[in-house]
Order: sequence, then C-alpha cells, then structure tokens
Amino acid sequence: MKTIGKVLLGAVLLGLAGCGAQGSERDSTPPGKGMQAFASDAEVSALLKLGQDQAPQNKFGFQEALAPAEAPPAKMASVDVAMAPAAAEAQGQITNVQEKGVDEGGIVKQHGDHLVVLRRGRLFTIDTAGGRLAKIDQVDAFPPGNGDAWYDEMLVSGDTVIVVGYSYARFGTEVNRFSIDGAGHLKYRDTWHLRSADYYSDRNYASRLIGTTLVMYQPIPVFLGERWEDALPGLRRWQGDSEATQRNEGFKRLAQTSRIFAAAPLRQAKDPVASTFHSVVTCDLARRELDCAATVVLGGWSRSFYVSKQAVYVWTGDVESHRSEDRKGPARSFVYRLPLDGSTPQALEVKGQPVDQFSFLEDGQKGMLDVLVLDDSGGDWMWSAEGSNGRAALAQLPLASFGDGSSAAPDKAYRPLGRSGYGIQNRYVGRYLLFGGGWGDQGRDGQTLAIVPLDGGDVQKMSLPHSLSRLDVMGDDAVAIGTSDQDALGFSAIGLGQESKLLDTYFLPAAAEGENRSQAFFYKPDPADPSGASGILALPVSRRIEAPWARFLGSGSAIAFLNRVNRKLAPAGELSANVRDVVDDNCKASCVDWYGNARPLFLGDRTFALMGYELVEGRVANGRIGEVRRLNFAPVGADKRN
Repeated sequence: MKTIGKVLLGAVLLGLAGCGAQGSERDSTPPGKGMQAFASDAEVSALLKLGQDQAPQNKFGFQEALAPAEAPPAKMASVDVAMAPAAAEAQGQITNVQEKGVDEGGIVKQHGDHLVVLRRGRLFTIDTAGGRLAKIDQVDAFPPGNGDAWYDEMLVSGDTVIVVGYSYARFGTEVNRFSIDGAGHLKYRDTWHLRSADYYSDRNYASRLIGTTLVMYQPIPVFLGERWEDALPGLRRWQGDSEATQRNEGFKRLAQTSRIFAAAPLRQAKDPVASTFHSVVTCDLARRELDCAATVVLGGWSRSFYVSKQAVYVWTGDVESHRSEDRKGPARSFVYRLPLDGSTPQALEVKGQPVDQFSFLEDGQKGMLDVLVLDDSGGDWMWSAEGSNGRAALAQLPLASFGDGSSAAPDKAYRPLGRSGYGIQNRYVGRYLLFGGGWGDQGRDGQTLAIVPLDGGDVQKMSLPHSLSRLDVMGDDAVAIGTSDQDALGFSAIGLGQESKLLDTYFLPAAAEGENRSQAFFYKPDPADPSGASGILALPVSRRIEAPWARFLGSGSAIAFLNRVNRKLAPAGELSANVRDVVDDNCKASCVDWYGNARPLFLGDRTFALMGYELVEGRVANGRIGEVRRLNFAPVGADKRN
C-alpha cells in the first residue's frame, strides 16, 4: 500500500474552510431572507477572477499540496484537544456527541447487540448479546486491494456501516459502505469518491449522521488558471484502479449553479475573498445507490463549522489578510446558515472567528445563535485552533438577522470577555458558556476559567487548582480536567448559577489524559438522579508503557473511573490494557490512530473499556470497578509481541 500522510500544517493553508447544506432545489425561505444563487457559471467565473489575488495557489498550489512529486511528509502528531459533549441517548450514540440526535463519525458504534470498531484500516464486530463478549468478524475497511487512504471516521445507519477516509492519491474523500447482518457479519458493498481537500481537524469531525442522512463537510480550494467547475463537489463510484481513476475522471457534478452562493458583500466587492468552496454534501443512505447532493458557499480558507439538527453553520473570514502587517482590527467574516431542509442558505456579516465547533450553540426556541469568537483565530481546520488567542467576545446573533449577508451584526451583539491564551477550551453547559485554559494561560496551576451566563449577568472568574485541557458536561454541572504540577490529573466539578462554585476536586496520581477527543469522555448519571449529582465518570488515561509495546497500544493504556455521589468525586478504579498481550497487527492502511484508540462504553447496565484491540468488561460494586472478562480481538494473523 502506498501510505500518504497528512500534509504538514503550513502546506495546507490553501483550502480548509467551511461547509454547506443539503442539496434540494426546494426553496422555502421567505423572499429577501436568503442569499441569491448564482445565475450561471459565467457569473461564478467573474467573481472568482475578481478574487484571484486572494487565491492561495501561488504559495500553496492544489497539486503541490495534495500530490507532491517527492515522498510526502509524514502526518503530524495529533494534539487531539478536547471537545465536550451532551449525553448520548439513542442507540448508536454510545459515545458522547455535541448535539443529541446528531451522531458523529467515530471509532466505535453500536448495531443492535453488536459493537463495530474501526481501527488501523480494519473493521471488527463484537457480540455482546446475552452477557456474551466474543469476536464475530473482521474485514478491511477499504476496497479490495486498495487501502491508500486515512480511514478515520465510521458511522452505522440501519444495516449499513459507513467508513469515511481521505485519499491524497485521489485528492478526495472516500466513502466505503459495508453491509452488516443480524449475526454481525460484515460484507463489503461499494466505494465512492468525493472531490475535496483534506478535511482533517484535531477537534472537529467531518461527518455527521441525522436519521439516514449522511452529512459531510468538504473543503475545496479554488485554483484559478484551471477549470473551477472541475473543483466543485463531485461523486463517482469506485471501479477499481483504472486509468480513468488515475486521471481523476468520471465525477458527476453535485452542486449546480443554483446551489452555489456567496454573501452579497462578496458579490459586490472589487477584491472578494473567495479562495475556497465551502461545501456540505448530504447522502441518502436508504438508497441502494449512494444518492448525494451538495450546496456550496464561497469564502476564505479559514473555517469553523457546526451542525445542529436544523442547520449547518460555517463561519469563514479574511484571516490571512487580517494577519498581514497592513491590516488593522478584527478580520471581516461571514457566518453562513445552511438549513438541512434544503431551503435557501442565509448569511450575516460578523467579526472575528470561533475556536472550534464547540464555540457554537443554536437555540431554536429562543431563535438565537451564540458564538464565542476571538480576534485572532483561523478556526478549527487542522491544528489551527491551538493557535487561537486574543480578545474574546460572546456574539449573540438572532436567527432572524440572517439574510443575504448585506446586514452586519451590530457592535452591541458582541459581549467583550477579555483576553485569552492560546489553544483555549470552550463549552456550553446549560445556559452558561465556559472558556479558558490553553497552553498560553498561567501555567499548569492556577489557570482561570470564565463562566458567562447567556441570559445576562456578570461574568464569573474561577481559579482552578490544575491546568485546563478539557471542559465537559456532568449532568447539570460542568467538569474541568487538567494536569497539576505534581503530575496528577485533576478533575474539578463546577456548580453553575448566579454564584458558581468549585464543588470538589479529585487528583488522580501519576496520570495524564490518554485521549483528548471529545468522544473519549463519558459521564453516566445515576438513573435515579437525572440532575447528574450522582453518577460515574470515565476517561482514558495514560500510564508509562514500555517502549516495545507502546507503538502498538497507543496512549490510552487504561480507562479511569470516578464515582460521583451527591456532587462529591471519589476514585472507582481502572480497567487497564494487558500490555503483554499487545500484538503487531501487520497494519496495511491508516496505521496511526489520529482519532484515538480508547473509549469508555456504557451499554445498558454493562460497562466496557475499549483500549487498542482489547475490550474489557467491568462491574461496579461497592463504589469500585472490577474486571469481569476481557476480549482480545486483534486481527487474524497478528503477531504477539515477546
């Protein structure tokens, strides 16, 4: 297999921005309330020619960055900074998600009594029915004989398993479909290619699943001097490694001119910032053939995107010009709202840029979009969020203010919140925004957490007894997690209100976070206490591992569990990986766990720890977790390490 790593951060500035909406031609938006679609391809061409000075191809060309002639650079080490979720309820959402009912591409999903695990280019199924724990099946997560992509995200819809990956060899997203039967056996079905640039983010996920609709973000750079039409979202079925495939031919265009939009000020500007097609592709997984449509909005390369049950939002700005020496003040940005019912996309001119998708909160009942913005941020593409810093503000944007982009959010819509450090964490918990920390704050001890009431009132500041690398939801409360100077991992429970309080802190000795992706954390409230004042918390932690086994196991070598009783935290023990049984899996494709390899799982009244190729079942009794059984589902033909 030809392995091509993720392009280095500097080489991908060209085109990682934004998203779009569902591709239906139906328009239910009232007149004057949405953007006007382009009338013809010639009209799009005219705008792109005006904006050619903004195009990044001279510095980082599309072919240069995505298909280097020399050996490609290795994919950078992941910093995997945290995101916080709401508790998952529906079957299939066995890990935390940001929005209830909106599943996210991940490494482990549920299909009835089966677990489906994606790891290092392979799919595995595990039987959990009737108290059992047994491996059922394994298959390659790619087309027969052609695993040359990074296979990072997996979703399950009905009896279909979807694996989403990115191929540098073909400059696009790869969607592989597998059938799973009632016994948990997998069968490869088909593969589809979508034109796109690399969608990778160390914080965000590229794919979502709402019902049977697959929603994918696709960034595509506009490279002038060639046919821009051939850069639009396109779909083709994999027909083997043919000459047409190598020539990048055979794509069906998904976004017609009637589904290409730009905010009115961009269309009227003499030098519009229009270097990137921000597209959302939606596919109906209930169809036998993959049936997809796309909507595209134009903007700069910076982006943050967020998916609610009603819409996809993309916030994109003129960040590159903003950071130049001759530019003063915050970057000019636009936030696009692309309804998932296919109605006309809308836009609003705004200032600054969010940190990541967790900077957003849509409140449909109040008709409001709340967004934490910074005056120096490039959004959540690649590792850009880790460099976000500067003055912070809470933008409170009425959904009714969205239109064709001619209107700008007034100054009073931004609530100043002071300065932030680099790589901050931010999360909404109930009616509060929490943010702070990051590696540019006050060091490992004494970092400051800001608590902002969304409905008005003073901003509260809280000093934490440890660093801040994660903010998450714990019932009605929040939890802040980070390392102390004593090399202990701190867990601080925070009660929110008019006078928010640091309720309790527990330090786990000699430990660090093993996985920082949002889906790695889970809090299960006690069924008798829906407020979450009592429950159990689980998080992968990293312990020192001997070198011969470390590269096969990864950093998530144990899952730590904490009991919470009446808002007090206490250790419940750990379920640890058996490093002596770690195997060399003879990996063929996607051989780095960029989305992590460890997850705590709660299936009904059963508790599991997924770590590498081990699934360990535990049982909590008298406040402590003990091992019940474990399963090693390593690939057939793997070699045990000696």
